[in-house]
Amino acid sequence: MRAAIYRNAEVLLEERPDPSPGPGQLLVRVHASALNRADLLQRKGRYPAPPGWPADIGGLEYAGAVESLGPGVTRWKVGDRVMGLVGGGGHAEYVVVHEDEALAVPSKLSWTDAAAIPEAFLTAWDALTTRGQLQRGERVLLHAVASGVGTAAVQIAHQLGATVLGTSRSAEKLERLKPYGLDEGVDTSTRGFREQVTAPVDLIVDPLGAPAFMDNLSLLAPRGRLVLLGFLQGSRAEQVELDQILRKRLTIVGTVMRSRPPEERRAVAGEYREHLLPLFERGVLRPVVGDVVPMAEIAAAHDRMERNETFGKVVLSW
Repeated sequence: MRAAIYRNAEVLLEERPDPSPGPGQLLVRVHASALNRADLLQRKGRYPAPPGWPADIGGLEYAGAVESLGPGVTRWKVGDRVMGLVGGGGHAEYVVVHEDEALAVPSKLSWTDAAAIPEAFLTAWDALTTRGQLQRGERVLLHAVASGVGTAAVQIAHQLGATVLGTSRSAEKLERLKPYGLDEGVDTSTRGFREQVTAPVDLIVDPLGAPAFMDNLSLLAPRGRLVLLGFLQGSRAEQVELDQILRKRLTIVGTVMRSRPPEERRAVAGEYREHLLPLFERGVLRPVVGDVVPMAEIAAAHDRMERNETFGKVVLSW
């Protein structure tokens, strides 16, 4: 099979042996995958794959057809359209996954649309509901709202009945998100978000990290929640004022999908089947695909994401 290999901070297409499914596993012929910030970090040696996943093949999600079944598989059959999350290896023509972690592709979606769902929507759902406990009528602030996770979170939060605020350094991107449910866009290209958000918020979902930390605490209402998804702008917060956390009874939660053990990944798959798949089937939720790039041009896709020129998901197709 062909795979996108990381070597010396570069990404190259190379031939690798085809994998084989073991007990309870599926061999999936990948038609499309998506590019994530984690892939950029792994390429640079800053975010290694969890144990058991390919160390030099990126890709945290896939969409494709079941090619063959390992012993004991009962949930799927050859030819079924599936998608899902993996700890790595999604940027290859074939990937092996456990049958309980595979997700059904919504019936009306293309391969490229399906590839834009797993990481974005499962992360957003988990951050907003399981970790963030978002309730109808609350105010939620989503940082980097034009990202894949951000565009998914806007839609989910809107469906949950929240007032949705989002930050971006592009006014044009904020305007494009209004039809998806963004109530208030916060353009941070000239001013910080803290001085622009004029009323407290109940939940903040933040992939930025350290530079935003104290401003996040200041904006949270009493009993507010901060869900940390990453630290794109830094991982060390200096001079943290703990009094706000205590005085306002704040909750700070960190979460990540990639390193979760199998039982947690299967639980997340169950959440998708129960709560998200029906919304996709009805057209209430829809993936936001900004670019579709041939896998042969993956290096250019990395460059464009690093320059923050993307909107929604960047999907790679075979």
